[in-house]
Amino acid sequence: MDPTTDNAAHTGDPAAAARASLEALRAEIAKAVVGQDPAVTGLAVALLCRGHVLLEGVPGVAKTLLVRTLAAALDLDTKRVQFTPDLMPSDVTGSLVYDARTSEFSFQPGPVFTNLLLADEINRTPPKTQASLLEAMEERQVTVDGTPRPLPDPFLVAATQNPVEYEGTYPLPEAQLDRFLLKLTIPLPSRQDEIDVVTRHTEGFNPQDLHAAGVRPVATAADLETARAAVAKTTVSPEITAYVVDICRATRESPSLSLGVSPRGATALLSTARAWAWLTGRDYVIPDDVKALALPTLRHRVQLRPEAEMEGVTTDSVINAILTHVPVPR
Repeated sequence: MDPTTDNAAHTGDPAAAARASLEALRAEIAKAVVGQDPAVTGLAVALLCRGHVLLEGVPGVAKTLLVRTLAAALDLDTKRVQFTPDLMPSDVTGSLVYDARTSEFSFQPGPVFTNLLLADEINRTPPKTQASLLEAMEERQVTVDGTPRPLPDPFLVAATQNPVEYEGTYPLPEAQLDRFLLKLTIPLPSRQDEIDVVTRHTEGFNPQDLHAAGVRPVATAADLETARAAVAKTTVSPEITAYVVDICRATRESPSLSLGVSPRGATALLSTARAWAWLTGRDYVIPDDVKALALPTLRHRVQLRPEAEMEGVTTDSVINAILTHVPVPR
């Protein structure tokens, strides 16, 4: 356990102890994953907000390893589903199975019944199977044969997609993209980080054996629940609320965008900013918190016009320009 966690525990403040535990995640995950601090922070924010994450990056940048290591550091159950063109909805949610001994049907839970579900290459499966995740993500339950079955808590879907290979894929519709709280881009490592990765493998690192890599639980589901309660008490001034709304409204007026951020996106940005403010040790939100989470919270909720895309404009550059021009509250 990180020493900061022990010190916080001695103060008798459960929220401070929970914050210290979540801060220790970064160091623990670094034992297996090199140089992905922003993604680790994003996943922690999503857990605090009860949201889901879309991870986008080329193959081989440790997207799967990142989610598995996060689950190990939080002592949570995790399952992985490789999405393929022939995957059926029941392969994700579960199905009724006939038992010849009892002459009755019994429910066989699918992999969605876990704490952290890694939906690998979600854009490689048809819309019907993609949509099977919608109820699970939004309602946190699965309905089979008219019977709703609640999912465990915490529950997070981390879906990955490859940004460079679109042949044979089924792009997620805007309505489903909007269900993801954050879209995190996993970049290629820097030269030094890549040297560290290769060196670790040369020295015997096995990504399938996180225990041998020294990864240990540094936080629990109880810490997460305590942290969520503390985040809910984080103060948001009317000026900050108006600032978030102005940013989202500006996306709807941008000449580079054919689709702007919905009110759901504004609510999401306020939620992620509160979580980030609490993680950084404050019980109130400032404009910098909003700016820090604007890109991962909004980039998948907007759509470029074809002519802007042809000119090399990106959603990130449009959002950054909006952040520059929208007046910041004093």
